[in-house]
Amino acid sequence: MSDSSPPRDAYGKETAVPATKETHYASGSSEAELADAGVVVKSAPLARELKGRHMQMIAIGGAIGAGLFIGSGGALSKGGPASLVLGYMIVGSMLLCTVQALGELGVLFPVNGAFFTYIVRFVDPSFGFAVGWDYAIGWLTVLPFELVAAGITIEFWRDDINIGVWITVFLFVLCIIQIWGIRAYGEVEFILSIIKICGCVGFIIFGTIVACGGVGDQGYLGAKYWHNPGAFANGFKGFCSVFVVAAFAFGGTELVGLAAAEATNPLKSIPQATKQVFWRIFFFYIVCLFILGLVVPYTNPNLLNSSGANSKYSPFVIAIRLAGVKALPSIFNVIITISVISVANSCTFGSTRTLQALAERGMAPALLAYVDGKGRPIWGVVLQLLFGLLAFVAENKQQGLVFNWLLALSGLSFFFIWASICLAHIRFRHAWKVQGHVKAELPFEAMFGVGGSYYGLGMNILCMAATFYIALFPIGGNLTARAAAENFFSYYLAAPVIIALYLGWKIWTKDWKLYIKGVDMDITSGRRSLTLDPDDMPPPKTWANMPMRFVRALF
Repeated sequence: MSDSSPPRDAYGKETAVPATKETHYASGSSEAELADAGVVVKSAPLARELKGRHMQMIAIGGAIGAGLFIGSGGALSKGGPASLVLGYMIVGSMLLCTVQALGELGVLFPVNGAFFTYIVRFVDPSFGFAVGWDYAIGWLTVLPFELVAAGITIEFWRDDINIGVWITVFLFVLCIIQIWGIRAYGEVEFILSIIKICGCVGFIIFGTIVACGGVGDQGYLGAKYWHNPGAFANGFKGFCSVFVVAAFAFGGTELVGLAAAEATNPLKSIPQATKQVFWRIFFFYIVCLFILGLVVPYTNPNLLNSSGANSKYSPFVIAIRLAGVKALPSIFNVIITISVISVANSCTFGSTRTLQALAERGMAPALLAYVDGKGRPIWGVVLQLLFGLLAFVAENKQQGLVFNWLLALSGLSFFFIWASICLAHIRFRHAWKVQGHVKAELPFEAMFGVGGSYYGLGMNILCMAATFYIALFPIGGNLTARAAAENFFSYYLAAPVIIALYLGWKIWTKDWKLYIKGVDMDITSGRRSLTLDPDDMPPPKTWANMPMRFVRALF
């Protein structure tokens, strides 16, 4: 079924698609892309060199890093093992729905900027501007932290070498990867993700043996630590404190959608990649953390130092040391170091692609929209690597204070972007129906449909509310007025930043509409051509075929 409505720009105004626009084709795909009418700064196309195996590894292990291997220790000490598992399950279920919605949009619209572009076109340009810039700033500021984190993990073996040496080495490696382009990013993530996955699998096996009393002199543990000292710590506040750590640990999962514009065959690789997210959430997070809670009591004093990049106090390393195995801590620290480098690599991808998409729509300096002949957003890469130089602040005694505030800018950005993806999917489905389309036309349909997006949006709002509560009423309490203010903004600094960006773009454009109506949404630009065969109509959903539908959705 064709769309008879005229294409519109990001502000809802009708616009003509240039007849002379050159049509680009994805390698390995015969489907043509239509011109994106909202683009005001023309640039060369990004290179499409990410294959299916790259996309799947980005989805499965791309964002596994310090948030899981180190930050989970702090969450365990504040909330206890039950709060840790429940908190990650809640955020994981929410993210599963979010990624499914993103997969549906990414297959149909494999455009630059992915979710930023969807928010601009299906929700509101000002909201897209705010969320896009907050997301880009988040990755820009996380990079120097990850470079410092990588250097600190090396101190596990050699603390006599200045950390600036390691920062220089890792920054140089990132520069080389960026010079080689998107294919290098995909290959590096493929290799590093395999190592991280092996590390998670190895710990699950090791932790199971320890809990059964097969290693060390602790004897049979079973669920001992769930009874003494207990399953929960610090009550409801302890439970709420897990969400911020979980968001940081899961952050980057949405990159699989951002990579859609550079995939050789989005129609095939994105559905496969989004299905792998279920196994990543269940196996590499939930099972890993459940085993962790069995072998490390939340009262272990070393967990109080499990934050930032202090790999010496990683709960995984603590578990190995409690079991009395001498060689494994060093081996697992290698995995932590690799994980941190992987996240740093993802920082350069996430920020540069978002900045390039912002610039294309006139929401960032036009210089950042430039893409060279090899499909690399060069000036965005240069800006990101310049931010990487902030890592040398680690030479200063006040580096902890500086990085705490830099990370505060990205503290809530993941919740905002995930909620926005769900909202964009809800609004898209509304426009899809209003403009006369049917679900059967969608090349890929989200497993949980619009209901999953409503669930994802609601849970994101609840997680932000829980973070707001713990920011106002921190564990321990009795803070001075200044300390209380610093604690609040360390959690919630992203919120006023997003509000300021949103209102700033509203004032700049003088566009005071709160949202784009369904009939005015542009659901044509950048869309893959659709051919609907009556024989391809899916069978009606019944209880009899539900098991097979579930299996196909996961695999």
